[in-house]
Formats: sequence, structure tokens, C-alpha cells
Amino acid sequence: MSIIKKFFANFEEGACMILIATMVFALTLQVFMRFVLSSSLAWTEELSRYSFIWSVYMGGVLAVKHTQHVRITAQLLVLPPKIRVAVLMFTDTIWIVANFFIAYQSVQVLKCAFEFPEISPTLGIVKGYVEAMLPASFLLMNLRLIMKYWHLVKNHELMSLAQIGGGEA
Repeated sequence: MSIIKKFFANFEEGACMILIATMVFALTLQVFMRFVLSSSLAWTEELSRYSFIWSVYMGGVLAVKHTQHVRITAQLLVLPPKIRVAVLMFTDTIWIVANFFIAYQSVQVLKCAFEFPEISPTLGIVKGYVEAMLPASFLLMNLRLIMKYWHLVKNHELMSLAQIGGGEA
């Protein structure tokens, strides 16, 4: 497997690991500074907050990648497998459209954020860079959803969607 394929295959896991490690490091440093040195660092709280926000959205992408996102499926169990697959494909299509809408609207807001930049108080960065995670994460969710369907269609496994909760299709 090439380096690019490995990177892309493990991107979300690596990003979450780095973001959570950054958050834990910043918070640990802050606790150490306060309780051991009786001082504080203002930037650690801001960095941990931004890392937390990014890790939450990247975690959402990771859930989509591993098909572990929240989905209510009880109503699907009464449907025949072919109808079940059709309903799931329809709802995923609505989800993809909604993700594109959110990403588009987020980009519109980001245009203003970069045109009239708000600088974070302690890190001194433009907050638009933090807010850029919103369209990025929703587009990545779409990418992973589309990749899932591409894989299922390519391998003739579309009916595997009918298996809900490990039950028989």
C-alpha cells in the first residue's frame, strides 16, 4: 500500500489522535502550571478548546467511516431486505445533501470570517481557521459515505446494508 493510500486510510484516526493528545497536553500543562508553579498559561485553555472542537467534528467523520454513526433502525426491521436497503440509500442521500448544504452555508460564513477576521485573544490566530473545521468535516463525511457506497456497489455487496444489528437480512 502506498504512503498516500495509508495516509488516507488512517487520516481520521491520526487526526483524532493528534487533536486529543494536543488537548490533553494543553490541559495537563495548565494543571501543572496552576498547582505546582502557582501560575497559569492563558493560551493552553484556548488551544485545548479548539482541539476539542476539532476532535468532536473529526470524531463524527470517523464514526461515518466505520459506520458507527447514530441511526434509528427499529422501524426498518419490519421491512423486507430490498425495501430496507432502498430506505437506507434514500436516507443516506438526504444526509449527503444536508451535509453539502451545511458545508456550503459554512463556507459562506467563513468568507465573512476571513474578510473581517476576529483574532483569538491568546493564540493570536484568525478564528476562521478554527471554524473551517465545520465545512471540512461535513465534506469529509460525504466523502466517506460515497466511498462506502462505491465499495458496496463495486463488490456487489449492496444487500449487506439490509443487515441491521447483526440480524439476518
